[in-house]
Amino acid sequence: MSKWLKIDMSNTKFLNIDNLSLQNILDEDAELIPLMTPEDEEEIQKEDVPEVLPILPLRNTVLFPGVVIPITAGRDQSIKLIKEANKGNKTIGVVAQKNESTEEPTLDDIYTVGTVARILKVLKMPDGNTMVVIQGKKRFKIESLVQEKPYLIAKTTELIEKTPKKSESEFKAIIDSIRDLSLRIIKENPNLPTEASFAIKNIHSDPFLVNFVSSNLNLKTEAKQKLLIINNLKKRALQTLKQMNIELQRLELSNDIQSKVREDMDQQQREYYLHQQMKTIQEELGGVSHDEEIEELRKVAKTKKWSKEVAKTFEKEIGRLQRMNPQVAEYSVQRNYLDLLVELPWEEYTKDLFDLKRAQKILDRDHYGLEKVKERIIEHLAVLKLKGDMKSPIICLYGPPGVGKTSLGKSVAESLGRKYIRMSLGGLRDEAEIRGHRKTYIGAMPGRVIQSIKKAGSSNPVFVLDEIDKLASGNSGDPSSAMLEVLDPEQNTEFYDNYLEVGYDLSKVLFIATANSLASIPWALRDRMEIINVSGYTIEEKIEIAKRHLLPKQLKEHGLDSSHVKIGKTQLEKIATGYTRESGVRGLEKKIAKVVRFAAKSIVMEEKYNTKITNDDIEKILGPSHLERDKYENNEVAGVVTGLAWTSVGGDILFIESILSKGKGNLSITGNLGKVMKESATIALEYIKANAEEFGIKYETLTNNNIHIHVPEGATPKDGPSAGITMLTSLVSSFTQRKVKAKLAMTGEITLRGRVLPVGGIKEKILAAKRANIKELILCSENKKDINEINTKYLKGLSFHYVDEMKEVIDIALLKQKVKNAKKLA
Repeated sequence: MSKWLKIDMSNTKFLNIDNLSLQNILDEDAELIPLMTPEDEEEIQKEDVPEVLPILPLRNTVLFPGVVIPITAGRDQSIKLIKEANKGNKTIGVVAQKNESTEEPTLDDIYTVGTVARILKVLKMPDGNTMVVIQGKKRFKIESLVQEKPYLIAKTTELIEKTPKKSESEFKAIIDSIRDLSLRIIKENPNLPTEASFAIKNIHSDPFLVNFVSSNLNLKTEAKQKLLIINNLKKRALQTLKQMNIELQRLELSNDIQSKVREDMDQQQREYYLHQQMKTIQEELGGVSHDEEIEELRKVAKTKKWSKEVAKTFEKEIGRLQRMNPQVAEYSVQRNYLDLLVELPWEEYTKDLFDLKRAQKILDRDHYGLEKVKERIIEHLAVLKLKGDMKSPIICLYGPPGVGKTSLGKSVAESLGRKYIRMSLGGLRDEAEIRGHRKTYIGAMPGRVIQSIKKAGSSNPVFVLDEIDKLASGNSGDPSSAMLEVLDPEQNTEFYDNYLEVGYDLSKVLFIATANSLASIPWALRDRMEIINVSGYTIEEKIEIAKRHLLPKQLKEHGLDSSHVKIGKTQLEKIATGYTRESGVRGLEKKIAKVVRFAAKSIVMEEKYNTKITNDDIEKILGPSHLERDKYENNEVAGVVTGLAWTSVGGDILFIESILSKGKGNLSITGNLGKVMKESATIALEYIKANAEEFGIKYETLTNNNIHIHVPEGATPKDGPSAGITMLTSLVSSFTQRKVKAKLAMTGEITLRGRVLPVGGIKEKILAAKRANIKELILCSENKKDINEINTKYLKGLSFHYVDEMKEVIDIALLKQKVKNAKKLA
């Protein structure tokens, strides 16, 4: 029987043979080392190699006869093979893979020479893998494959090993050398316990000693395989001895390097005195000493307008710096902290410009529209001029991309005469980015708020917090929660940065946050900001912006002037409506840039082109128009009604269609509609059923016909309550076959009581109606206040009907006249 040498270790753990070198013969966590006696060797020699063996391929491992190793089986075919072999005679064939990355090795992917192994123990690991302890027996060679699935089975033949006689002096000398070298390697390696030498001394079988050491050499799989296929034990022992000599040399070299490092550490004290001497010499030569640097810091500190608390902190920290050895690592950390203290603009403010007319002129110059935002800035200036001192407002501009939210910050800063800084918050997921790291950490820095204030050089800049809705929380904390202190006027007078460790006054900073959506901003953060909706631009506004800003900007960027390219309002409108579909003007700017590039190319290539761009030129440059305006459809078909919708890129019109077919009164709804919109259809139908007589609808018509409601453009998801009155009108029109009033659109939510409720996005919806050549609109009475806020020039040509009851909608929307070819309904 095999014997096991016990070593006293703290934890029991299997040896990981895969990546061990000879110095790892005994891992520090191991408790038992398997040893083989000459009797075990004789018993193995008597065993026959089976003619057919299941083959287990191993990654990065070569098994030698007599050696016991644990392996981890993770592949399904390997686990299946082990389970079946363990239930049977526990004998398998183990071979090494040529390439460790191969997941399903075939005969071409494995070495043909391997070792017959016996399964000693199978353990199920917590991670789902299977741990197997196996012992090598005899070497074999694969002749041919018998089976490939579910695992490899092969015909094998035994490889006879030529063993020298025990009396052969040369072989005996080789074995003694292997034993001695092993003991020297264990001695040279400080990571191995001295007990490991007992393992080598207790191996009495010469073949097992050669195989055991070969198995644990720090060699690649290919090199170990070359040792395994050597049929002559004496030759294998010689090759093993050669490799051991190489490893011993590597260990001795490594120990020499360690020794030199220790000597270097001993020299540190000596070097300290040398540095002190160098410091004195430097001072004699006129260089700046550390004491002079500290005095310079004190001199700058006297000019600062900071509070007593900050002054006290500075004196404490500079005293600590004075006591430090300049050579230690903490010195630079302390110096950086003091540099930050003196570089921050403590109570340093730029003087606000109170010329309101100039401020209004700058805002109007840089941005067309955005009246509410401009009005709020002018109001703030007016109050500041009267009161002389007030906390700055915290404004949040939200709206679709490309409407000028971010660029507005620069204009505001210029109009106020303040410094401008911008911090992008998109994708920020670490709280330390806002509050900073404690300075005890290596590489600690203040948060980006304090860094930006330092960069601005003023404590009252215009601070743009870009994309505040895209803050993300992660393992490093929630930055949106850290922003609560920054944006709370009651708290930000003493903003605490973890690196700075003293409060900093942010109350005079004019924060302007931008967002595309309020939905993703936490309620507590939203509550601290003054929300201003920056809605999308109308076509008229886009044309003005393109004419005043975008075209001149692109001409300048492309090295041209107005004499090279002229684009009229008609052509700008064609580009805006036919080639872009957005609330902002980014896409429009790209299309204008393409037209300007066409002109630049024509000039350089000396080609003729129209300096005054026509509609035909636009189609030639930009291609055919792929976006058409929403067009109103006629009212010749019963049940087709025009509704108004709000989208992220502005307003839109949509058509609600309904049709009746013989049936039992079932309702079908199609068009990729959301839950709320489907509920609106159900409410409309139930209201009609409850008030059928008032609408002139027979009860039999409701029960003997199936109703189908459809909203075209089925690929586009649609939801919301604002199509309620449109669905009601469509159903009544289908049931009565009455005509819908021409060029009429509507929007409003409905209730079972017959009430019409207000909806949002009125400005965008009205602009969409105007684009579609709609003349009349039906709205809830409560939406009248939204109409009053819209510039009257956008309402020209539109008439409004304000309603409170659903019956009023039907009276206005449906004519007494029936459609042509009206259906006869039961």
